[in-house]
Amino acid sequence: MSEVSTPGTRERLIAAMTDALRRRGLHGVGLTELLQQAGAPKGVLYHHFPGGKTELAIAAIDTVVDRMLRGLDALLAATPDPLDALRRWLAGATARLQDSGFESGCPLATVALESTAQDAALREALARAFTRVRERIAQALELAGEPRVQAQGLAALIVAAYEGGLLQARVAQSSEPIQQATTSLLALLSARPPGAVAHPEGV
Repeated sequence: MSEVSTPGTRERLIAAMTDALRRRGLHGVGLTELLQQAGAPKGVLYHHFPGGKTELAIAAIDTVVDRMLRGLDALLAATPDPLDALRRWLAGATARLQDSGFESGCPLATVALESTAQDAALREALARAFTRVRERIAQALELAGEPRVQAQGLAALIVAAYEGGLLQARVAQSSEPIQQATTSLLALLSARPPGAVAHPEGV
């Protein structure tokens, strides 16, 4: 078989793009460097991603969100209180940021900040990604007894606090901004009147 069909090539390309998006954004890495990191020639890139760098970035964004939601689902399955699960989920993301020396953040925010009006497909992928994350958090809160509209609003607030805190953490080279934002928000939500966010068994 040709090199194009080598198992794992597509996954290596996505992994290389994901790392680039986390650390430097879409426009911060050149195509040659990206291909070198993936160990793939240019022809392989266009075989798997005819749309080139942009299509690869969209695949990386979708893959990142799939991974994020699998992690959240695992915590929700193991933790009765959705706010506790979210606290652990956010803490894990913060720890990964800190372990990378504040270089590897959430690719969604990084790419969103550098996208322009000409990046229509990329923006659509980002909007879809953020929607998926908000909807999954809202679903968890709703299943725990939160009214749907309120669950959606809380989910949007949690995502906004995390993404905003993450950007500040990268600039400050400190996890304090994101820890303050997410810890304070979840503490406020936990302290609401009993029944505002009930345990699933109380539904």
